[in-house]
Amino acid sequence: MPLLDLNSINTFYGRSHILFDVSLSVEKGEVVSLIGRNGAGKSTTFRSIIGLTPPQSGEARFKGELLRGLRAYQICRRGIGFVPEDRRCFPDLTVRENLEVAERREKEVAHPWTVERIYALFPRLQEREKNLGSQLSGGEQQMLTIARTLMTNPEVLLLDEPSEGLAPLVVALLADLIGEIRKEGVTVLLAEQNLHFCAKVSDRGYVIDKGSVKYEGTMADLLSNEEVKEKYLAV
Repeated sequence: MPLLDLNSINTFYGRSHILFDVSLSVEKGEVVSLIGRNGAGKSTTFRSIIGLTPPQSGEARFKGELLRGLRAYQICRRGIGFVPEDRRCFPDLTVRENLEVAERREKEVAHPWTVERIYALFPRLQEREKNLGSQLSGGEQQMLTIARTLMTNPEVLLLDEPSEGLAPLVVALLADLIGEIRKEGVTVLLAEQNLHFCAKVSDRGYVIDKGSVKYEGTMADLLSNEEVKEKYLAV
């Protein structure tokens, strides 16, 4: 049974049909990419999973449990963490305060995330722990938002456009961090336009265009498929 499973999701904004029968699955321990151009439906897929824009039909299941009817906070409490594209760290709180405000102390979590564990994974955040969120660079804000989401102890981490607007050196660092997060036992689903970034961090990929999944396969297969890359990714 997949850890996260979407089956024929159809999602609307008002009367506008945005997602058309989107299906994908993520196994425990995987890093999977949802790849597509701007406006292809990636963020809407994530909003459908997390309950911010509930699908009108189809099923989203987490660990076999149907997510329909649950609110976003209820879905997060079940173990799905969401890092939005616009980051949204608290600008008037320090780095440490941003982390502490998200901390969840639950008995059923064997190895809960703590500020100390976060600093071991993100040493740059420890260096900046007394700085306000508004004083951080774009890359540091992205790290902080990911770290703050980890403090909720998710089993699956949804990363929406994590490399967007970041310098190449920061993108490379982010790729390494995703690998380390995976080693810590967190499964990752990321939405991205950057195919080469996805190739560095992912096992498998789904290509989405105009709200429909057009291709799925290993990253190696996708990289070798010139037709798919040219038609849907403009690569």
